Amino acid sequence: MVEAFMLIQTEVGRADVIAKQLADLPGVLSAEYVTGPYDVVVRVGADSLDELQAGVVPNVQQVVGVTRTLTCPIAGRVRP
Repeated sequence: MVEAFMLIQTEVGRADVIAKQLADLPGVLSAEYVTGPYDVVVRVGADSLDELQAGVVPNVQQVVGVTRTLTCPIAGRVRP
């Protein structure tokens, strides 16, 4: 499985509503609304990078109120 974090900017005052909508999308593993330069952070996953880029990412970007995204594929994990 390929996973990525998506950093998302939203319309003002809609981060919590949009995070809840994103949490229900296929391929979204988790969604949180945060403070700082981005409003929502989601963790997404798919069977391949192509599937992630062609299906999951565009579905997130098409949610009404999402104004900008930055997708950061996970290169590796550090286990304690």
